[in-house]
Amino acid sequence: MSLARTLIDVRPLRTSPVFRRLLIGRTVSVLGSFMTMVTVMYQVWDLTHSAVWSGAVGLAQALPMVGVGLFAGSWVDRGDRRRIFLVATVGQAVCVLLLAVQGFTGGVPVAGILALVAAGSCFGAVGGPAAGVFVPRLLPKEQVAAGLALNQVTGQAMMLLGPALGGLFLGWFGIGVCYLLDALSFGLAFYGAFGLPALPPEGEPARAGLHGVLDGLRFLAGNRVVRGALITDLAATVLSMPVSLFPLINAERFDDDPRTLGLFLSAVAVGGVTATALSGSVTRLGRPGLVMLCGAATWGAALALFGLTTSPWVGLGLLVVAGAADALSVVSRTTIVQTRTPDALLGRVTAAEQIVGQAGPHLGNLRGGLVAGWSSGATALVTGGLLCVLAVAYVGASTPQLRDGAATADEA
Repeated sequence: MSLARTLIDVRPLRTSPVFRRLLIGRTVSVLGSFMTMVTVMYQVWDLTHSAVWSGAVGLAQALPMVGVGLFAGSWVDRGDRRRIFLVATVGQAVCVLLLAVQGFTGGVPVAGILALVAAGSCFGAVGGPAAGVFVPRLLPKEQVAAGLALNQVTGQAMMLLGPALGGLFLGWFGIGVCYLLDALSFGLAFYGAFGLPALPPEGEPARAGLHGVLDGLRFLAGNRVVRGALITDLAATVLSMPVSLFPLINAERFDDDPRTLGLFLSAVAVGGVTATALSGSVTRLGRPGLVMLCGAATWGAALALFGLTTSPWVGLGLLVVAGAADALSVVSRTTIVQTRTPDALLGRVTAAEQIVGQAGPHLGNLRGGLVAGWSSGATALVTGGLLCVLAVAYVGASTPQLRDGAATADEA
């Protein structure tokens, strides 16, 4: 196999100037969002010195995403996705701009900061499903997986770079400047989408209100391939999410060394970036279901082994493997959702995928913490990883269409 086919497939960058602009705008905006995430956490902690208030930042981000998501998906499937995305982008930019104003002026209570974070998350819950239709509408079907991999690798790279830059800029320029830079980054996201053609739903538009939401849920219940993809993601995140266990494992196994703890998350991200950068052969394979199942099972197995090891270097290596497997699984799952869902339903299904991606890790961290409280961090990791492998094996065994990739967008 040639090196060119192993490296990430960049054909979408060459063949679609519109996708290229979108990717640049999205990358800069994601960088700004991670800078804001660090800035909000720092400001809330600086004002309160309370772990409860710090934890409330995550809830302010996640709850609106879950509460607004499905209704937003129904709205997206009734209108011009381009216009909806532009409105949502402006809304997010205004929320961050208000954060910047309070960062320069001060005097806003913590509840007000969290309210602005929650408002921005509401706009994000609308913009995400709208953006979910861009790649399959702009690229030929054989390039959709490559386009999603490019989104993934740039997003993960910004996940590594954004918090580090946020910390540096906080020290150099202060809170207000960090928020302001994020607000400006939405300008590039807006520019990237502004040149798109109108993107109304292909087929019958969604019914209004709850009826449209129920139509989307009926599709998910009836389409075994898309349903299996989302269940696989839930199995990986709810059953074996390791982040909340890292401090305890570090204390139990690695003498509570803060340097080791910092490397745990970095190792997962490094694995993800590396695997996505070398995903060309995987995205060209045309078997996203099989890749997703293997990736999710490898994620669970690597984390179970991580729970057993006493060597920090072996542990970091296993986390790199877990991060790589998870990245390939995510790219494959998103490919399944966006190529197997009819366009008229894609906003609602993308919203459901977004909710799973938001809620799953939070529930997984809660599960891990509860099990560790009853037993130990190692037990929580090992049992969670094994349960993940068993759940993925069940999904694969009960959904042959997911394994062999034979299903089409209309198959149940």
